[in-house]
Amino acid sequence: MASNIQQRLLDLAVDIAGSAPEDLAFHHSIMTQASLPTSKPPEGLLVWERQQGRARLRVEAGSVLDPKTGQYVQPGLPYGPKARLLLMHLNSEAVRRQSPVIPVEDTMTAFFRRLMGRKQDGRQANMLKAQLSALSAATFRLGILQGDDRAFQVDTKVVSAFELWFQKDDSQRVIWPSTLRLSLDYFDSLTRFAVPLDERAIAALAHSATALDIYCWLAQRLHRIPAGKLQFVPWTALYDQFGQGYREIRKFRRDFLKQMVQVKAVYPDAKLSDDRRGMTLETSPPPISKRLITVPALSIGEADS
Repeated sequence: MASNIQQRLLDLAVDIAGSAPEDLAFHHSIMTQASLPTSKPPEGLLVWERQQGRARLRVEAGSVLDPKTGQYVQPGLPYGPKARLLLMHLNSEAVRRQSPVIPVEDTMTAFFRRLMGRKQDGRQANMLKAQLSALSAATFRLGILQGDDRAFQVDTKVVSAFELWFQKDDSQRVIWPSTLRLSLDYFDSLTRFAVPLDERAIAALAHSATALDIYCWLAQRLHRIPAGKLQFVPWTALYDQFGQGYREIRKFRRDFLKQMVQVKAVYPDAKLSDDRRGMTLETSPPPISKRLITVPALSIGEADS
């Protein structure tokens, strides 16, 4: 008997294969290539760096004012699938509205239903609020190398203003801040480097940070491969990009291929193959056709790897 996760993945994969998306999600191009930690970082680790191709990401944990103690505390680095889902939710609302002001309270019920496949509850809400506070407090340095003598970099907070509180009891009614404001630097960078995604695919993979990362990476990369050309990516490069937390490349490869089965189920047009040396990528249609994108003045995924 299929688990709830497996059944949700199967149902959404069938829906994706049979119809165009009604709702789009968006992610920053650099973060489709260099991502957040997949699991909770070790105690005391407050700086996270990743690189892939010409993309560079550095995340520095910040501080938030704890309403319970009146003191500044460090929530740590954002991590895991919930941080990714929240960030994509904020990105998507900002792009849809063409505004850095996000009505959090009005959109979280839909976020839970569409992306997490469940109703709101106090426990899940507090876990999400912990990741939201980590995202809001952190400083993001997003960089792209442009040739041998130039680089483009944005140093920014994703969120410039937010309210923070936690329920005293998980059984209490879930309360969210009314609004949240993205920083203007991040909002400007997002509108220039947004990658459109199928929201159903994000929902289907919401249980796995690695599966989300693989899907987002393929979504921004495959359609940019020249027609008739093949791109080979060795396992060592994939290990460097996605293998955080693995000591052995053999175990990473085994688990990566399991995740890839799920990703291909929700990105059926992705053309790729694997062997003992690595993966071979071929030009493929993006998950979202350009004709479906109607957001004005939106540049799609210009931060090439």
